[in-house]
Amino acid sequence: MDQDVTPVGAAAPTGSAVPGDAVPAGTARPEAWRTGTVPVLELAVQDVAGVDVAARVGARRVELCAALGATGGMTPGPGLLAAAVERAAAPTAGAPVEVHVLVRPRTGGFVLVDGELDVQVREVTAAVAAGAHGVVVGALTPAGTVDTAAVRALAAAAAGAEVTFHRAFDQVADPIAALDSLAAAGVTRVLTSGGAARCLDGLDRLRTCAHHAHGRLGGAVQVMAGGGVRVDDVPALRAVGVDAVHLSAKRVVSDDGGPGGGGDSGYEVTDPDVAAAAAAALGLLG
Repeated sequence: MDQDVTPVGAAAPTGSAVPGDAVPAGTARPEAWRTGTVPVLELAVQDVAGVDVAARVGARRVELCAALGATGGMTPGPGLLAAAVERAAAPTAGAPVEVHVLVRPRTGGFVLVDGELDVQVREVTAAVAAGAHGVVVGALTPAGTVDTAAVRALAAAAAGAEVTFHRAFDQVADPIAALDSLAAAGVTRVLTSGGAARCLDGLDRLRTCAHHAHGRLGGAVQVMAGGGVRVDDVPALRAVGVDAVHLSAKRVVSDDGGPGGGGDSGYEVTDPDVAAAAAAALGLLG
């Protein structure tokens, strides 16, 4: 999920550190503390070809979703999931990759209404049963905090598969408290832009979150940078100590669907050149 969202409540200014977890004086900055650590690459893909691209460039995993550009990402259908899992295990080139499935049945915000948690629990269960290595979920309370009860239910449904909390994280007023709640709920990682429209503008908050996750939380939850990421941003993201970098590396293919098929909006594919450039910036390609 690579969606631009606006924080709810009194969030810290875009790109600023969170005062409650500032790095103490005399403490090594996270980028120095994590010297030599290379973040893994995750690509948001929408088809089987995108899975192949991810394997070819050395990505660790893909986030499988649908309607990425138009909606920020929706739950993919069962046929696509089955085909993606099969291809990920035996790509045309490169090593196998993990498939993590976005569970987001509707567009809009992340406060669940009547019946939606049950739907998402069912979708998580189905995704794991189909062979997904993990799921990507998110739920907030009306107050803009993590809906811990919902997240715990989704993590339980994942039955040991990895759980990523998506960019609903960028709407919380207190990201440090959110990290604590998500770690306690069994979440593996969070996807965040640092509360900004683009990761490059949220570097201070990303640094603070990474420091908290690997310091006070002892690595119980990972921080993955994602949101408006361009290849030129990768060195700066790597420098702040995040565990992974997430981008879609997508381009639009012109294809006129006519008046009943969305007009001339075309469709999105994973651009192998952009994906390879991102992998090279992370040092994944020789």
